[in-house]
Amino acid sequence: MDPAYDSAPWSDFAAGMAGAAAALAGLLFVAVSINIRTILADPRITRRGAQALVLLALPVFISLALLVPGQPDVALALELLAISVGTAPSLVRVARPGSRAAEQPVISWVLATVLPTAIVVLAPVLAAVGLLTTSLGGLYWLPAAVAAALLAGLVNAWVLLVEILR
Repeated sequence: MDPAYDSAPWSDFAAGMAGAAAALAGLLFVAVSINIRTILADPRITRRGAQALVLLALPVFISLALLVPGQPDVALALELLAISVGTAPSLVRVARPGSRAAEQPVISWVLATVLPTAIVVLAPVLAAVGLLTTSLGGLYWLPAAVAAALLAGLVNAWVLLVEILR
């Protein structure tokens, strides 16, 4: 069977991503604890911290869904849809128009917030639909979601650790 529509060959990818993303989420907690007063003083920065946590947790949840042995495609598709629907509200809240800080350039906001949000929310949906219909590339949308989540989560962690002190 084509690996795009079979979750079994994805177990190594999922195991690696779960461990990496969990470690990065732990580092985010360290970054937040170091600058907690500054982060809590500005609601936009607090939302950015929440966004970073969701972004770094998302690959863990996608990986856990992929690692369930022997589950039917319908179950995996429903899990991917639930992950996308569950994370969308907190991510979209930070990416909505008017949420950009005045000092943040528009291009930076689009690249660090809007684009990753779109990829992270839509890619698992496309993977789920593709898995069920054996089209659209199936599970090959998941690495895009994971990569976007990790990259944006790391950018946000950097901002929370270093940039807010400038």
